Amino acid sequence: MFTLTLENPLVMLYVRLIGWTLLGYILGKLLPKIYTTYLGKALLFVGVPISIVSFLRQADLSGWIIIAPITAWVAILVGAGLAWIWIDLGLSDERFSALSRGITSREKAERTSGGDATLEQSSAWSGATQGSFLLAMTLGNTAFIGYPVSLSLVGPQYFAWSLFYDLIGSTIAAYSVGIALASRFGCATNNQPKPNPLISMLKTPALWSLPVGLGMRFVPLPTVISTGMNAIAWTTVTLSLVMIGMQLSQLKTLKNIKKALTCLSIKMLLTPLVVGTGLMFFGITGEPRLAMVLQMAMPPAFSTLVIAQAYNLDHDLTVTTLAFGVVLLLFTIPIWQWLFS
Repeated sequence: MFTLTLENPLVMLYVRLIGWTLLGYILGKLLPKIYTTYLGKALLFVGVPISIVSFLRQADLSGWIIIAPITAWVAILVGAGLAWIWIDLGLSDERFSALSRGITSREKAERTSGGDATLEQSSAWSGATQGSFLLAMTLGNTAFIGYPVSLSLVGPQYFAWSLFYDLIGSTIAAYSVGIALASRFGCATNNQPKPNPLISMLKTPALWSLPVGLGMRFVPLPTVISTGMNAIAWTTVTLSLVMIGMQLSQLKTLKNIKKALTCLSIKMLLTPLVVGTGLMFFGITGEPRLAMVLQMAMPPAFSTLVIAQAYNLDHDLTVTTLAFGVVLLLFTIPIWQWLFS
């Protein structure tokens, strides 16, 4: 049973999640859009790297921590596999419906005489929609939302499990599997060049911060510097939630709700349940398992919208999964804490 007091970590997490995100939403409506960009760059290039170094100095790296990135890749593959099964079922249902309406092969040939574009446009599972659906399974918000949730419920001692899951797992997967999926199901728009996966990865400061943080774990620092880094780290956690709210305020169109909820159910419910339960058979339990399950259950990252725009994927589905994913997170966190803590 959970005790609903302000001393409960879950209650404090919800106060922070809702309060700071709501503040960010209000600021996003009042301030020009460029301020969101400025805040995002400040966190990406300054706040997050310092946070990683600071929290790594406090983290416990004992045990089989290499399992964290392996788990991330397994979760991505499981989620993508389940998503592909659902897409195939949808396409099969469309074919069955077409046959039940008496569409003969000759009529199909006449309909597609102008190319496959006509048939694709009439399908609810166009290539762009499939790409956005699968992309949401690959890119979880394991940093700007995942870090605050993990730090609040698991604590800095086991933060390294979340960090390794994010940097060596989700981040690399985003710039490899994510870009590959977008390239397979979409095409670059005229005003958005295709991102280069390797360059994008090398330009991610968080990846460079990991070896720096590991190297500085046993380097003694003056109290003033250590305290300052810790203050910046926790400030970054708060500002990350504010930025999420500012980004949410800029989302406008919410369509394809049914597909979005199906996508989120697979990513945020089914996959964490399957993979999290499987970790028990490898001896991974307690706080480390909870840290990874929480990362698996994060909503899609806002970078999915950037990639969807760059590769001309289903923009409406991407926006809807982002918005509903953040809301669904509020209902799923207690489930994971109850099942896996």
